[in-house]
Amino acid sequence: MIRIQNFRAGCRLVVLAATLLACGTGGAVVATIPAGELVPTDAQERATKLIAHFIANYHYKKAGLDDSLSEQVFERYLEALDPTRSFFTAADLEAWSAQKDSFDDYLRSAELMPVFEIFKTYRDHVSERVAYVKSLLDRPFDFNVDESIELDRSKAPWPKDRAELDELWRKRVKNDVLSLRIAGKDPQEIHKTLATRYDGLERRTLQLNAEDVFQVFINAYTTSIEPHTAYFSPRTSENFRIRMSLSLEGIGAVLQGEEEYTLVRQVVPGGPADKSGRLHADDRIVGVGQGDSGEIADVVGWRLDDVVDLIRGPKGTTVRLQVLPKSSGPEGPTKVVAITRNKIELEEQAAQKKTIDVQIGPSKVHLGVIELPTFYLDFEARAAGDKDYRSTTRDVRKLLVDLKNDGVDGIVIDLRSNGGGSLTEATELTGLFIETGPVVQVRSADGRIQVERDTDPSVEYGGPLAVLVDRNSASASEIFAGAIQDYKRGIIIGEPTFGKGTVQNLVDLNRLDRLSEDGLGQLKATIAQFFRIAGASTQHRGVVPDVIFPTASYADDEGERALDNALPWDQVKPARFVLAKSHLGALAGALSLHQRRIANDEGFKVLIEEAQNLKDVRARKTLSLVESTRRAEQERAKAEHSERENRLRAALGLPPLPPDGSLSDEDEETLADEEKERAKDPRFDVVLTEAAHILADLIQGPTQLKAASTAEHGFPGVAGPGCSGPAC
Repeated sequence: MIRIQNFRAGCRLVVLAATLLACGTGGAVVATIPAGELVPTDAQERATKLIAHFIANYHYKKAGLDDSLSEQVFERYLEALDPTRSFFTAADLEAWSAQKDSFDDYLRSAELMPVFEIFKTYRDHVSERVAYVKSLLDRPFDFNVDESIELDRSKAPWPKDRAELDELWRKRVKNDVLSLRIAGKDPQEIHKTLATRYDGLERRTLQLNAEDVFQVFINAYTTSIEPHTAYFSPRTSENFRIRMSLSLEGIGAVLQGEEEYTLVRQVVPGGPADKSGRLHADDRIVGVGQGDSGEIADVVGWRLDDVVDLIRGPKGTTVRLQVLPKSSGPEGPTKVVAITRNKIELEEQAAQKKTIDVQIGPSKVHLGVIELPTFYLDFEARAAGDKDYRSTTRDVRKLLVDLKNDGVDGIVIDLRSNGGGSLTEATELTGLFIETGPVVQVRSADGRIQVERDTDPSVEYGGPLAVLVDRNSASASEIFAGAIQDYKRGIIIGEPTFGKGTVQNLVDLNRLDRLSEDGLGQLKATIAQFFRIAGASTQHRGVVPDVIFPTASYADDEGERALDNALPWDQVKPARFVLAKSHLGALAGALSLHQRRIANDEGFKVLIEEAQNLKDVRARKTLSLVESTRRAEQERAKAEHSERENRLRAALGLPPLPPDGSLSDEDEETLADEEKERAKDPRFDVVLTEAAHILADLIQGPTQLKAASTAEHGFPGVAGPGCSGPAC
């Protein structure tokens, strides 16, 4: 319950495995689509040709339609339909093997019928599987037999025949029954829940229409090229527009489909979920209930849009989420989180300030902290001529003035979990800390490089500066942090950032085909790449901090580097720029003090152990189907989590949690309220506290630290003018 969740798991973007889940019509009653209606339309054929033409001629990555790409599209299409390899067999793949080299031809000529025929086979297999697994619910299972279920089948061999499929599904049903038994469900409840779950799987599959099938196929093509390129059907385009709005209504959480679960990818700062203190990134939503007492619907295996429709609702109403915490395995336990829906205004996501004092010997270092959840700009207000429109740079400028008036000795810009936003704001924000000069280089698909510059010679804040980042700091955050590092204006602290160094453009396909009267949808395509002023790309590698926290070692498989077909790291010639003044001492001494501190800091120890636990949970390949083993594993996990939490609470002078790790709903509410109060006090944020200590050491550390030379220790942010680029 302490604020140690700052280093959240990397935001795994919605790619092929989630595409099928994300292309629905929502919770409205939808009729089953007859197989005869699953045929491509003229609009889809026109859209296919437009998309193939645009990608071939304007996409940043030059990828021709050839047999090599054809095989990738073929494989990704099958994986999109059957990510767990639980419906198709090796015999199916053998029957389609002759088409592997034809998918490029299908795209070039807009011949879509073979793709639809594969989907129809998938539909038939789903109905067949559901009939089989429902028959298993009436049979007894022996939970003393020593056997296990494979958790991740995304890379497993395709089942060779129906008998092997039957065995896979027998174990799957047995696992579903066991999980509900351990959760305290009686046999009648288990039968009802699972029968409803499996019926829902078939119903939602049979409701997928031609638009859904087309979107899945085209995204198999786009993600075979690059992970941030995607096609949005006319219906999905509207949902995308809503998600990109500055004002969101609901609980304030970004969701994605991951296998059978609805995963919380991000909790929107300032939203109802964030304010509740009980929902976190990487939690899995397994049930949704309406109001204070409505029945909680089991949503395991549901399409993402259907789950979202249940969670959305009018402002002021309550939704209850049954959540499997990120630290728990599939066996649970779960908790129920009640959230009151509300409208998330820009104000809630705006920059905020606070101060933190660091004691160093007899001296106290007074630091300002500016939290920046996103790089925002109220485009509509600015376009309307509103002189008081909100923007990141405008708000931060005011906060800097306040902090300077407060007499701070240095400032920390907190960009943790800041996924980016306006490029203009990233450029202008950098300008608050430097004199005129380049901020970022942008290379377009034709190879031309444009340099975005700060042209304002004024410097709003020229004192000691640190930028705190983590694995979820992306895009505009990486531009800002990279510029501060390249100018040697301040020190970067935390984890290597996400590594998204590409620029996407949203293309309305109807504007490319003015003769079309039907909606063709939109294409989000990568058209450029960012490069730092020193020449390196932020793509793939991200920004590597000057002081790397030990949790970074648990993020190797996250961020851009974890995405298939991500563009590689690259570099261009450096821009001409003059180094800034940092007003900081040498780094080596501060690093030594930092390492000694975290070695004895209970908060950091717990943070590292939690990161290791999460990595272990994700790395599990199998799950026992022996009930006694599963119960023992669950109790051990609860006890270990409680022990870690109580060590931290003791260090902070707080009372311990129950010794068995179990919490009543009342306990959960009390602890959530406690955490919300502590969130206002930076002392309880172990990551921010350590970043402040590092900056304080560099400002007012021991004599030997201040006297250490740059040449000896190589700190990039030592005071004094410098030069970088060809002019040097």
